[in-house]
Amino acid sequence: MTARRRVHRVNPGGMTGRADDLVVEAPLELHLGDTTLAVLMRTPGHDTELAAGWLLVESGVEAPADVTQLRGCWKNDVDVIEIALAPHTTPPRPRSFVTGAACGVCSADQLTLGAVGPRSAQVLDVDVARDLPDTLREQQRAFERTGGLHAAGLATYDGRIDVVREDVGRHNAVDKVLGRALMDGLLPARDRLLVVSGRVSFEIVQKAVAAGVSGIVAVSAPSSMAVDLCEEYGLVLVGMMRRDHFNVYAGAERVRA
Repeated sequence: MTARRRVHRVNPGGMTGRADDLVVEAPLELHLGDTTLAVLMRTPGHDTELAAGWLLVESGVEAPADVTQLRGCWKNDVDVIEIALAPHTTPPRPRSFVTGAACGVCSADQLTLGAVGPRSAQVLDVDVARDLPDTLREQQRAFERTGGLHAAGLATYDGRIDVVREDVGRHNAVDKVLGRALMDGLLPARDRLLVVSGRVSFEIVQKAVAAGVSGIVAVSAPSSMAVDLCEEYGLVLVGMMRRDHFNVYAGAERVRA
């Protein structure tokens, strides 16, 4: 979603006024019964997917049957997703403050993950890895208009990306993609790669681990903690993607040059 605002463009010949497209950032409240679980700052659109992806880490949902309701509505001038969980699903603990678009684990109670199943032993071809950021960018329609959005997608090992989601927040874009996969019953996504348009921090890997993906391809660089987590859980991690070079930070034995 975009919004028009008036800006002043500075050129060598002076300054002129013009209208410009900006990415929309707005709050989304997640409700469980009468409890507000979190207030997320996000780009409106695919909100039920965002909520589903958020639940992956926050309550450990694993299948569509774990979530019995994701219903969007409008309450007190704010977008709301009303959530209902199956009786066997542990409800998430409410976050105590607004989660900004730049924060994926703000106010979370823990930064750990439980045991996960085995991942794919598929090998990532370097030519496929090199092309994935461009394939992602081709589907970033809102970014072309605003220049202010992150994107994420789930890719096959032969380079196909079926679903791409954009958001002002890196982790929101990942949640939307993984939430879509959860709702479609595609998790754990052991034969998929998570492709992201920016850097890889701990919370991005945390979400990838929860979704069961077997590797991450990033345009930018990871943090040290992200690399450590990928090594611990056996994920391939490549980043700093350029046409003539990129770095393999984890899982080099599963990358074919």
